[in-house]
Amino acid sequence: MSVAACFAQSYVEARRKFLDATAAAGAAPTSHAHPRRGRDGEALAMDVTRIGAANAAHVLVLSSACHGVEGFCGSGAQVALLGDRAFVDAAGRAGVALLFIHALNPYGFSWWRRTTHENVDINRNFHDFGRPLPSNAAYDEIAHLLVPLTWPPSAEVKAAIARYIAAHGERAYQNAVTAGQYTHPDGLFFGGREPTWSNLTLRQVLREHGARCRRLAWIDFHTGLGPSGHGERIFACRNDAAALARARSWWGRDVTSIYDGSSSSALLTGLMWLAAYQECAQAEYTGIALEYGTLPLLEVTDALRADQWLENHPQASAEQRRAIKRQIRDAFYTDTDAWKQAIVAQGREAALQAIEGLARTG
Repeated sequence: MSVAACFAQSYVEARRKFLDATAAAGAAPTSHAHPRRGRDGEALAMDVTRIGAANAAHVLVLSSACHGVEGFCGSGAQVALLGDRAFVDAAGRAGVALLFIHALNPYGFSWWRRTTHENVDINRNFHDFGRPLPSNAAYDEIAHLLVPLTWPPSAEVKAAIARYIAAHGERAYQNAVTAGQYTHPDGLFFGGREPTWSNLTLRQVLREHGARCRRLAWIDFHTGLGPSGHGERIFACRNDAAALARARSWWGRDVTSIYDGSSSSALLTGLMWLAAYQECAQAEYTGIALEYGTLPLLEVTDALRADQWLENHPQASAEQRRAIKRQIRDAFYTDTDAWKQAIVAQGREAALQAIEGLARTG
């Protein structure tokens, strides 16, 4: 299969390609059914494929669609790796079990949304909800501007956003919008007030497949930040100097971190991969988010704003709905052969480096 053929144009097609690639690799998937239906009435699921011994000391997780529509990228990379016999054999020789988790957020993948059916960003949802949730006063200040009453935004709303950026800078605007917030359930980057289905299901998968290994690595595929086609390797662990040093010894000195400001990402709260410490507490954990660039940051942010407005206004015309949905998909998926080639090449390199790192530290 060519690299381009690994990618899909819908969740239904992506799931079929993933399941077909699983079968071709001689593996059997486990499917965790989602409670909702997809855009075309299809069944939704978090599909899990493991290749390697059940008692393997080392496990590499490769996951997609934490942020729904970003699954077009991650699913394509997973299908390519499943079909890459040299890659799969390299993992086998190193004694590393491969755990592919397809569509962490199948609802968002199918409906071309970044969020879950609860309008929750999974990667802001991993909190102890019995304790006070983080506040985001900067988001509160501009919430009414980010998702205004009308779309496209009025001239007054555009001017107010421009004034905020001029006064505080684009980075501060990004931090305000994306860090995570817990007071506007119909807003952007809402972290929720209880664990989502995706949160609970992922924890179940991690317990089942990661509770016996000695070392766990995780590459989570994302899109929407940075230069087009470039895969930024963002440290995806808790703020731990030893883990960061280990990640950089595996994936290179250019691994960035949200904790020291070197990443294109803001400092986030409720991070998904922190579940590895809770559900696989016996394992030494090392992970990255592989973040591929698509469009400039403000264009991506505006696509998210439009999509949230649409979610809040289901009475929008069919024409406007189609335009906004195309805008959101284009913000997170560059449908060109060159972009897809870059995604797979960098994903394969990072996965092989993780295998080598796991084996080396064994």
